[in-house]
Amino acid sequence: MSRVLSPRVWSLVLILCGVPLTSFGEDIGWEPLAKGLAVSVWKPGGACPSVPTVLAIDVDPERVRFSVHNYVDERIPQPLTIEQWRKRTGHDVLFNAGLFRENYAYLGLLYKEGRSLGSRRHGIWHGLFVAEPVSEGTQKARVLDLSVDSFEEKHPPYQEAAQSLMLLDRNGQIRVRKSGKQSFQTIVAETEQGHILILKTRNLTALYDIAQCVRNVLPTVRQAMAMDGGSSSDVLVSESLWRDDRKTEDHLSWKSLFSGSMTAHIPLPTVIGISLR
Repeated sequence: MSRVLSPRVWSLVLILCGVPLTSFGEDIGWEPLAKGLAVSVWKPGGACPSVPTVLAIDVDPERVRFSVHNYVDERIPQPLTIEQWRKRTGHDVLFNAGLFRENYAYLGLLYKEGRSLGSRRHGIWHGLFVAEPVSEGTQKARVLDLSVDSFEEKHPPYQEAAQSLMLLDRNGQIRVRKSGKQSFQTIVAETEQGHILILKTRNLTALYDIAQCVRNVLPTVRQAMAMDGGSSSDVLVSESLWRDDRKTEDHLSWKSLFSGSMTAHIPLPTVIGISLR
């Protein structure tokens, strides 16, 4: 009996044979903004017909630092929009740190500078973004799968942490169900090279569809988590980082797409900021 290879395995076979991956989707053309930081407006292509254009940020944790910010911890009377967070923190890049209740209480583990910000571990969600390790020689940022990876809450091995849904594990298993529900999505992924990818869809899509797309088209992704969805799905790249302003096929400015000016913002109780080391 012949064995059918998975799309991820086929992608790896094509790479080893020197065949370009254009048949699986459009390659990501990165625009470097600083050492360790690049962006792209990525169209997954025919391999992912249900996944819209994606804003992508490639981060090298060896060259940049991640920081969690929560409005209660910073004694702000109410949550801020992502632009207000940028002005307050001065970070070069910001994205929403996860899901929260109607009263803005964070859902899942949340740590800043090694301190728990009071939220409890979510029993079902197994994705955990961590950064800034306590021990030297440890990878500076990762996506952990709490179903197999340990995280000691009383003595956290990382100073910054934010919990959400596991999307795609290291075995290529999609960890969300087909629900048919569509929303804006923000994905945080760890690559085999140790980089962190932040992906935000420009339009509505289902979590299962983007998980399948990442697995099939981006074989270097080791595992990924669904950081956020809906109207709070937000990313921002500071205008000061841009050297050139590329255009999409629709003549839209990349700089404008990443500034947040193309969508309405809602207040965010928690964000993760990125700054150059």
